[in-house]
Amino acid sequence: MNKPIAIDKLSTGEKIELMEKLWVDLSSSPDYTTPEWHGKELANRKSAFKEGEATYTDWNKAKEDIRKEIS
Repeated sequence: MNKPIAIDKLSTGEKIELMEKLWVDLSSSPDYTTPEWHGKELANRKSAFKEGEATYTDWNKAKEDIRKEIS
């Protein structure tokens, strides 16, 4: 039997960690498909980057910065 999670009792860092674990599990499921809007948004962001209208940060660095900010 699964034990319920008291989300309201988790710290912000714990909530982010839980979301990451949920995403890994969901995205590795064979019946998961990426929503159409997701592909469109990625194309928009790629175009903005190519046009010099946006920049990016390495995902691992971004997560590290977020964790430092909320600690």
